[in-house]
Amino acid sequence: MGVAGRSVTVIGLGPMGHAMVRAFLARGVEVTVWNRTASKADGLVAGGAVLAPSVEEALAANELVILSLTDYAAMYALLEPAIAALPGRVIANLSSDTPERAREAAAWAARHGARYLTAGVAVSPALVGTPEGHAYYSGPQDLVEAYRDTFEVISRVEYRGEDPGLAALYYQIQMDLFWTSMTAWLHSMALAEANGITVEEILPYSVDVADSLSDFFRFYAPRLAAGNDTGDVDRLAMGVASMEHVVDTVRAAGVDPALPEAVLDVFRRGAAAGHMDRSLTSLREVLQVGGART
Repeated sequence: MGVAGRSVTVIGLGPMGHAMVRAFLARGVEVTVWNRTASKADGLVAGGAVLAPSVEEALAANELVILSLTDYAAMYALLEPAIAALPGRVIANLSSDTPERAREAAAWAARHGARYLTAGVAVSPALVGTPEGHAYYSGPQDLVEAYRDTFEVISRVEYRGEDPGLAALYYQIQMDLFWTSMTAWLHSMALAEANGITVEEILPYSVDVADSLSDFFRFYAPRLAAGNDTGDVDRLAMGVASMEHVVDTVRAAGVDPALPEAVLDVFRRGAAAGHMDRSLTSLREVLQVGGART
């Protein structure tokens, strides 16, 4: 079923909100928008969106309301003064926050007569509306199915379950991987430049490492699932020695050593816990809550 002629409200016009509205308009969806700084909607209004003069009127305009805000605190700040307009609305919150806050928000919405979905968009604004990305959804499955065609304008729908915290959990798990990986890359670039190597010169090798990670993930995932930390392929002792060399190299270059030192600390805690002859994957025990510390 096509989405042309359907309607939706989008509250929050940062880069992600803008991208979603543009994608909806391109597919013939009628879009009402609201943003604290109204001028941010000018280009979207020129493209066919309708700017609501207030949050209350934005809520009243459509049954489906998508939130694209910084966090859930921003949601409460905007919607609590407009509680009277919530009954009968379907709130799809695509803002980032914790699983527990997502559960609390779902209960809050229900108390005020609205139905609630948590969502996490695992794609950059530039890829919204393309086949490359996906978004996690959790909450009532009937709501996801009722609006699936509309949500799929944004990105592929990955429904994770009735628990409203699950979409936020899946999203934060991926953000954990993304932000730590990007920070590690920036740190390696700082180390390269401190030694007179340009970003352009080191980039092909950095890409080689990044591309290899997916192979490592696929290799180690079954072992993690089976609890197999046998040191037949790698040993933590190797990792400790390697990270010591990294930290020494970083310090010698005058680059901030805090990030690799943190990794080395985890490795050394694993060693102190008796994992020196086990695989790197044994560090999972250290990283879990209550893991060994020295």
